[in-house]
Amino acid sequence: MTSHPRDTPQFYLTAPSACPYLPGQEERKVFTHLVGRRARDLNEVLTQGGFRRSQTIAYRPACETCRACVSVRVVVRDFAASASQRRVLARNSDLVGAAEPNRPASEQYALFRRYLDARHGDGGMVDMTVLDYAMMIEDSHVDTHVVTYRRRGPDTAINGRGVGAPVALCLTDALSDGLSMVYSFYDPDETARSLGTFMILDHIRRARDLGLPYLYLGYWVEGSRKMDYKARFRPQERLMAQGWVLAE
Repeated sequence: MTSHPRDTPQFYLTAPSACPYLPGQEERKVFTHLVGRRARDLNEVLTQGGFRRSQTIAYRPACETCRACVSVRVVVRDFAASASQRRVLARNSDLVGAAEPNRPASEQYALFRRYLDARHGDGGMVDMTVLDYAMMIEDSHVDTHVVTYRRRGPDTAINGRGVGAPVALCLTDALSDGLSMVYSFYDPDETARSLGTFMILDHIRRARDLGLPYLYLGYWVEGSRKMDYKARFRPQERLMAQGWVLAE
C-alpha cells in the first residue's frame, strides 16, 4: 500500500532559545505534526519514545549540550500513595473529577487565566487569548478529553459529577498503554489543597481503573524546582538511552 503524504511524518528542528528550566542553558526541540489518518497511532509511538503533545504538534528536546530533560511515567500497578499523598487525597475528598469531551468553555478559560496570572506571569503562555485557549483544548487529532474537577453536590453519588465552578482541570490523552497528562491548571487560591499532586493521584487511579499500566507525566529535570515534584511518584520509569528504566 502506498503511504499518503500526510501519513508520513516529517521532523523539524526549532531555533535555540533560553531554557525555561535551567539557567544559562539553551533549548532546541525536534517536532512533527500530528495530523491525518495516522495521527493517533503516531502519537502513541512518539509518546512512548519521549515526545509530548501540544495541539497538533509532537515535540521533544533536542538540545546540543544538555540532556537534563527525562521522560517519566508512573508504573500504575505498583504505585502506593505515601503518607503525605494520602493526606492530599483526604484534603480533596470533597472534589470529584469528570471526564468530558475536549470542548473549551468560558469558565475553563477564566480559571486558566487566573492560574497563569498567579503562577506563570512571566511564562510563555501568559499572552494566550481565549481563542488560543480554545485551540489548545480542541485542536487534536488524537484521543483527548478533559477531566474537570468540581465540588461534590447532592446528586454526585448518582451522576458522578460535581457542582459549581471548576476548581481544577486536566487535558488528558488516552493511549493504549496509559494516560498522558498534557496540561493541567487549578484555582491559585486553593494552594493548600496541593491540587497538582491531587490530579496526578487521581489520574493514577483512573489509569488503574482502566487497566492501563502507565501514567505519562512528561519531562522531569533534575535540579529544576519546577519539576522536582514528578520524582515523588514512585515507582516510575525514566526514558534513558537504553530505553525505559525503573528509577532507583
